[in-house]
This record gives sequence, C-alpha cells and structure tokens, in this order.
Amino acid sequence: MTLRLLGVALVLGGCAAGADVAGLATQEEALRLRSDVTALQRSVLQARTQTEALSVERAREQSAQVDRQTQTLSQRIDRLTATLTALTSRVDELSVRVETLGHQARPAPPRPFPPAAPPPAPPPPALSATPRPSPAAPAAPARPAPATAAPASPPPRPTAIPAPSVARPATGAPQPQDIYQAAYIDFSKGSYTLAIDGFREFLRRYPEHPQANSAQYWIGEGHVALAQQYANTGQADRVTEALQRAVQEFRKVVANYPRGDRTPTALYKEALTLIELKQTALAQARLQYLVDNFPQAEETPLARERLAALRQR
Repeated sequence: MTLRLLGVALVLGGCAAGADVAGLATQEEALRLRSDVTALQRSVLQARTQTEALSVERAREQSAQVDRQTQTLSQRIDRLTATLTALTSRVDELSVRVETLGHQARPAPPRPFPPAAPPPAPPPPALSATPRPSPAAPAAPARPAPATAAPASPPPRPTAIPAPSVARPATGAPQPQDIYQAAYIDFSKGSYTLAIDGFREFLRRYPEHPQANSAQYWIGEGHVALAQQYANTGQADRVTEALQRAVQEFRKVVANYPRGDRTPTALYKEALTLIELKQTALAQARLQYLVDNFPQAEETPLARERLAALRQR
C-alpha cells in the first residue's frame, strides 16, 4: 500500500511539474505573439506613412507637371496672339495702302463731280434770262421779234436778271459752308450726335469739297467725345463701342483723303484711340505708318515719343 501511495504521489507530482512547464510555454508564446503583432502594427504604420508620402510626392510631381504644361501652353498662346496681332496690323496697313492706291487711281472719274456740284452756278445772268422768256413766247416768233420787241422788252429784262440771283439761294441747296459751320457749332456746344449727323450730311452732298477730309475727321472726334460722355455718366458698355466707331471714322480719313491736311492728325488720333482700346500692337503700327509717310507733319514728333513709350512697356 505504501508503495502504491508513493507511486501515485510521484505520478501526481510529475503531472504538476508538466502543467507548470506547459503554463510557462504558453505565456512565452503569448508574449512572442504580442511582440509579433506589435512589430506587424509598426510595419503597417510605416507602410502607410510611406504610401502617404509617395502619394503626396506623386501629387506634387503631377501638379508641377501640369503647371509646366499650362505655362508652356500659355506661352504658345501668347506667341500666337502676338503673331496674330502683328498679322492683323499688317493686313490693316496693307488694306489702307490698297484703299489709298485705289483712291489715287480713282481721282480721274470723280473729277466730273466738281462741275456737277455747282448746279446752282449754271443759272447765272444771261443763261437763266433766255430760258425764262423762251417758254413765254413761242420759239418761232422769238427770232423775228427781236427787231420790234427789243425796244419794248429791255425794261423788263434788267429786272428779270437780278431775280435769278435772289432766287438762287432760296430754291437751291444750302451752301456747303453753311452746313459745315452748323455742324461745327453743334460740336462746339457738345451736341456731338447732331454734329456727326451734320458732317455726314455735308459729306453726302459735297464728297469732293476741300473741307470734306475735315468733316470726316470731326466725325471721328465726335465719337471720341461721345465715348468720354459715356465714361463720365457710367455707361461703360457704350464706351468701347464709341471708341471702335472713332477708329473706323479716323481710318476713313486716311483711306478716302490720303493727301488731305487732316490725314496725319487722323492717324495720330486713331493710334491714341487704339491705345485706349488696349490694342497696343496695332497702335504702334499706325504710329509707325505716320512717322514713315508723314515725316514733316506736326504730329510726327508726338508719334515718335508715343512709339518709344510703348516699346519700353
């Protein structure tokens, strides 16, 4: 019995020792697992940090590449715009030259207009006196009558001669100077729309008059003055339109009256108006055209100064 009890005790002791050993092994494995999990968590965090850093770098590189591409495209657009502006100014200059040459080649046909303009002049003294009596007396008797009727008719004839000279201004069109002066008075009073209409009427009636180029010039000045009025009254949307009309009217002075005394002034004022419209390249072209073609004009020194200032910008 004693031996059996000892055997059982030994067995129980061995089991207890085994259990202690197993318990220690389990704790070590748990600690190892915990350390492994911690290491994995750290590696995951490191991987996330690296991934985020890579994504940020890639985003920066992509944005920098997009910026570079955008800058390149904008530079190309600027170059194309400058080329287009230069071509436009060249086309405008060539069109002005073509119009100038066409106008210089046209003077021969227009010359008939000056004789046609003085239709009031044909009815002077002797010519207008003969047609009036001829309808009153038949054409056949008029020739035999001079011997007998001449003594009786002279008294009425002298009175009939002044009559046409008095009736001429009443029945004929208004005198050119009257229309021009009325339009200029409207301009000086600030009635720019009326002035523009008056100068247009003057050009319609007397396109070959010596003051026609001045009338065309004042139409351009009228639109510039209207633009100033619109700016003062806060009508900004109408300012640009008025300035563009002014450019067109100034250009007509150069095209229609290339040798007129107002042509250099019109070129200079056109350039100033183009500067107001932010069309600097075209303004430089017009100023250069003025300097090259009108070296003796009063506006030429001013044009040179403007060119120098524009090129320094």
